[in-house]
Amino acid sequence: VQLQASGGGLVQPGGSLRLACVVSGSTNMHGMAWFRQAPGKEREIVAAIERRISATYYPDSLKGRFSITTDNAKNTVYLQAPRLTPDDTAVYYCAAGRAFSRLASDYDYWGQGTLVTVSS
Repeated sequence: VQLQASGGGLVQPGGSLRLACVVSGSTNMHGMAWFRQAPGKEREIVAAIERRISATYYPDSLKGRFSITTDNAKNTVYLQAPRLTPDDTAVYYCAAGRAFSRLASDYDYWGQGTLVTVSS
């Protein structure tokens, strides 16, 4: 199973984010998620999705700011956010597993990470 993330880069404060993660090599990665790790901080979950029914999970601290969606025909999961702040600067990782979960330990496969820097 391979995950290829894309869409990171430099974003101005107040700008938008759209990350994509393409999963290949398996048809039963039903749970996918985005995590992020900011400099000097622990990795945290941003959003998760159950791809068959599009059930989603967001932590309370980020609810309403990020949106996770899936296009199963393209084997791609997206993460979007309309208004970023410098606190959103982090390496963003996509992850895939057989189950829908908010726990990093439940995901078997991880992408390489894509850096998002929010700065003017």
